[in-house]
Amino acid sequence: MDMQTFENTANETLEKLFEALDSAIGDQVDVDFEDSILMIELEDGRQYVINKHSPSQEIWLSSPVGGASHYRYDLNSNVWLSTRGGESLLNVLSQELSKINGDTVAL
Repeated sequence: MDMQTFENTANETLEKLFEALDSAIGDQVDVDFEDSILMIELEDGRQYVINKHSPSQEIWLSSPVGGASHYRYDLNSNVWLSTRGGESLLNVLSQELSKINGDTVAL
C-alpha cells in the first residue's frame, strides 16, 4: 500500500471508529478524537489510545485490558488485522468494551 492510501485509509478508519464508539458508549465513557489520536477514557480512569503509525503503516492500540497491539490493513478483506494473532481491531475493541461495559458493544 502506498503512503497516501495508508494515510487516507487510517484516517477514515479512526474517524468512523470515533463516531461508532461515541454513538455506542459515548454516554458512559469519554471518547475524544484529536490529531489522529482516538482516546477512550473509562469511568475508573483507565484509557484506550488508538492511533496510526505511518512509518510501519499500522494502527496501534494501547488497551488497559489487552496491552499494546498493532494492526495492519489487509487488502483482501479490507480489515485491520493484528500483526500477532490475526484478530481484527474492531473485534478486539468490541469484545473488551463489551466486558467492561456489561452490555454488548458492536463495532
